[in-house]
Amino acid sequence: MHVAIVTAGGAGMFCGSCLQDNALARALTAAGEEISLIPTYTPLTLDTADESLLGPGRGRVFLGGINLYLEHQSKLWGRLPRWLVRVLDSRWALKLSSKLGVSNDAANLGPLTVDLLRGEEGPQRRGIEELVDWIVNRLKPDAVAFSNALLVGPVRELRKSFDGPVWCTLQGDDIFLDALKEPHQSAALAMISDRAGDDRYGFTGFLTHSEYYADHMAETLALPRDRFRTLPLLLAPDGYPEAPPADDERPPGDAFTVGYFARICPEKGLHNLVDAVALLRERRPEVNWKLLAGGYLGPRDKRYFRGLRKRTKSWGAGFEYAGAPATLAEKTAILRRFDLLSVPTDYREPKGLPVLEGWACGVPCVQPAHGAFPELLAGVPGGVLVEPGDVHALAAAIEELHDDPDRRRALGAAGHVGVRAVHGPAAVAERFKRILSEPAPAGPAVKEPGAKEPGAG
Repeated sequence: MHVAIVTAGGAGMFCGSCLQDNALARALTAAGEEISLIPTYTPLTLDTADESLLGPGRGRVFLGGINLYLEHQSKLWGRLPRWLVRVLDSRWALKLSSKLGVSNDAANLGPLTVDLLRGEEGPQRRGIEELVDWIVNRLKPDAVAFSNALLVGPVRELRKSFDGPVWCTLQGDDIFLDALKEPHQSAALAMISDRAGDDRYGFTGFLTHSEYYADHMAETLALPRDRFRTLPLLLAPDGYPEAPPADDERPPGDAFTVGYFARICPEKGLHNLVDAVALLRERRPEVNWKLLAGGYLGPRDKRYFRGLRKRTKSWGAGFEYAGAPATLAEKTAILRRFDLLSVPTDYREPKGLPVLEGWACGVPCVQPAHGAFPELLAGVPGGVLVEPGDVHALAAAIEELHDDPDRRRALGAAGHVGVRAVHGPAAVAERFKRILSEPAPAGPAVKEPGAKEPGAG
């Protein structure tokens, strides 16, 4: 089976969706399938080998972000010869634009988002036709999978000339949509619902990494719940430790390290962990508590992080930011310093990849009991759940695992084994192949294309 996976680059940011798409492509290839990973907007930023460089396009980027923006800004730009503007879709040009700080903040991208969702009716029609022609006439796959609903723009044109299944993986789309300003948020939701849910010209079905997120997105996008299937979050164990940490040999007075590894932003909840560790430092001053944080810090969230720095200034070495590691080896070196991991999100997390990364290093977790986390820990008993938003409960759970090293090591060992059995490449690839081989889910009545888009003005 040949599967084309259309993914979206993160504008120079390590993106959980990109990591998942790349890992899935690698897992399916290892399972004997032919895979074409197709980047859109920008090249992928990864800490492992880029699977898109191995296909026919050698990492060619479609719907390049620079041209998309210029076509959105100027009707004249869309009339220029394609050969003249194609250089701006090159990997070097797109990587340079990402380094120069091109915004991927949804609050600033409402009009462009709506233009992209208009698909063949919008100013990016030329790029959409190129992508569709590449998939249908060059790759000729048996199935196509898009990595988020915001990529629905090309799907109508694709379905007119492609008879195979076209699936969509939803993995955090609501976070971007929630950040859009009105009237663009309402317009985008209506357009995605209309295009994605169309039985003939929309997606065949939808994949999520948790039942929670399937329920949430079915309601958010007004899509039939029976068209959703759950695909376990994937983590390839290559490059992670083959065994969990040995018995605790902590020297007297050594720091007990509470770890955070995720994007540095309010929704991921680093401030909650700062509050919890502050409580512990006050309540148990005899313990050398340390908060070690790692992850991408974007321009939008630097002010937020400066506030956390100010609050922890008196801690001295008790708070450390390890930055955003560029390689898997650097990432695992950070994770292995953790005694436990916690990413106490304020929003309902749809995936929970940092938990899997911690488990792969034998590190247990303390997570809020909402979003995907209860399902993750039901499948792999590698941590503790606490009441969401309750900093005192978070501090108490951390304290209990500090005081019970045997339990902490047992949870870490369970995570180390379980993440490979439940979320390993072979298991996830088999589930993905089984979904694609099933009969297409039933959908709503067929809508004919060409009607005026909701909110398109």
